[in-house]
Amino acid sequence: MTIGKAVAVAMFVALIPLTTQAQTRITPEAFLDAVQGKTVKFHDYPGGDLVGTEEFLSRSLSVWRMEGRGCVYGQVTTPNGQICFLYDDDPDGLPVCWWPFLHEGRLMVRLATFSYTEIQEVLSISENGLDCPSTPIS
Repeated sequence: MTIGKAVAVAMFVALIPLTTQAQTRITPEAFLDAVQGKTVKFHDYPGGDLVGTEEFLSRSLSVWRMEGRGCVYGQVTTPNGQICFLYDDDPDGLPVCWWPFLHEGRLMVRLATFSYTEIQEVLSISENGLDCPSTPIS
């Protein structure tokens, strides 16, 4: 390991306590219980910008829409305490996985990788659908 890599790893490890304070991991099943049949708006944390809106059609199927883009359907799975999404337009065929958690009573998700620590906050859950084309058969 080079000195640069060692410093980067040390800095990352030093920041872990700051990013995990007051967090309570919840199961993907508990997350799905809260959002199934609903539409959820995900916002960047702590910036607050809208990342996108996801309608949870069932425990295994969702539809995602980013602002200014069309709808993309995804298969939802829950391996290893994570909630994972494999979208129809994903070029590499690999799911995107998140760890759901509560932070100061707010529902959030953290990208399930240690190389990139994106966090998104659920700022609204509604009964309103996304008005996307009909659900795909496949």
